[in-house]
Amino acid sequence: MAAHAPSGHEKIETSNFLMIVLILIVLSIGGLVEIVPLFFQRSTTQPVAGLEPYSALQLAGRDIYIREGCYNCHSQMIRTFRSEVLRYGPVSLAGEFVYDHPFQWGSKRTGPDLHRVGGKYSDEWHRVHLLDPRDLVPESNMPAYPWLAGAALDPTSIAPRMKALRLVGVPYSDDAIGRAADDVKGHTELDALIAYLQVLGTARK
Repeated sequence: MAAHAPSGHEKIETSNFLMIVLILIVLSIGGLVEIVPLFFQRSTTQPVAGLEPYSALQLAGRDIYIREGCYNCHSQMIRTFRSEVLRYGPVSLAGEFVYDHPFQWGSKRTGPDLHRVGGKYSDEWHRVHLLDPRDLVPESNMPAYPWLAGAALDPTSIAPRMKALRLVGVPYSDDAIGRAADDVKGHTELDALIAYLQVLGTARK
């Protein structure tokens, strides 16, 4: 008796290779349909009114934020839940992150969301909190970062970072890049991190 030759959908289901290829094609088409339109929507590609590129000191602080892994415990994206809006502030908009490469949305909240932390506390509060969080929040499990206070910023490293970001669309002027070294000279990594935290979410009043 001759063996039954698969045909139609049965042929796809009985061939691992063909099934994998077709799945990848379907996922690729679905991904393109979902992602490509976002590149043409103003709400996702245009900055919100009042948004400015990070200053040299703020940019240095952002790099320290990433280096120290702060995103592992803190998100920067307030979702549309009433509880989040009441606790953290207005919902985050895509236009607030167009100058972030990469963005720091995150999903882990061992600590609170930081997207609207800018201006919420004084510089001195942040300084004490970063040096030893338990001085202000006794139950905190956040690590202390005392070494930041004694680590001076490297003035020569900021301008190249700004030039690299300009290549991907961040509108840094030649003047801003030219004075970057002077803007961070004499500042510590702690100063820079505080400057970054103090600007988060402040573009949208």
